[in-house]
Amino acid sequence: MSRFTLIKAVLGPVLRLMFRPRVEGAENIPGEGPVILAGNHLTFIDSMIMPLCLKRQCFFIGKDEYVTGKGLKGRAMAWFFTGTGMIPVDRDGGRGGVAALMTGRRILEEGKIFSIYPEGTRSPDGRLYRGRTGIARLTLMTGAPVVPFAIIGTDKIQPGGSGVPRPGKVTVRFGEPMEFSRYEGMDRDRYVLRAVTDSVMSEVLALSGQEYVDMYATKAKAA
Repeated sequence: MSRFTLIKAVLGPVLRLMFRPRVEGAENIPGEGPVILAGNHLTFIDSMIMPLCLKRQCFFIGKDEYVTGKGLKGRAMAWFFTGTGMIPVDRDGGRGGVAALMTGRRILEEGKIFSIYPEGTRSPDGRLYRGRTGIARLTLMTGAPVVPFAIIGTDKIQPGGSGVPRPGKVTVRFGEPMEFSRYEGMDRDRYVLRAVTDSVMSEVLALSGQEYVDMYATKAKAA
């Protein structure tokens, strides 16, 4: 039994009891082959709930600090997150984005699922912010389809994005796969990258029902 299977078997019932997740559109996720999942990001707990709602294991980038903690709590967090598919990357500094992009490309070329939050960080206020073009680079470099998704309700069970979550109801909604083969070989064209990214974010917006803000979330947090 893999660690992912064990975590789903042990923690899955607990999470279902606490958060009563409703999964919509799971049939839109291909049963095999590379897939990019792209969605909104409201709270820390998004990355705990979403992987456990899937039949296939997905992999995603996480801060390396999640797996470098000390003591029992630190070891437990590292065991959980790496077991559910988190790949730790030092995202600080100029090379962080490149490392994340190359990691995602490797996972997709292995025929696996890679999950990404195009906003690049958690929403500071529950609204949906402008997507970064890494999502477009990945789909154009690998040819993997993009399945947009929206997580709804986690900002209510974990206000502010941190602290102990409280029981509540969560919905995870998946849209239809998007493919961008018409842009093959154009992964360095910034206009194409922006168009592809905005197209994906438009689908995420339709799924989530959030208010859209045409600026980066990191800029909003710094204001």
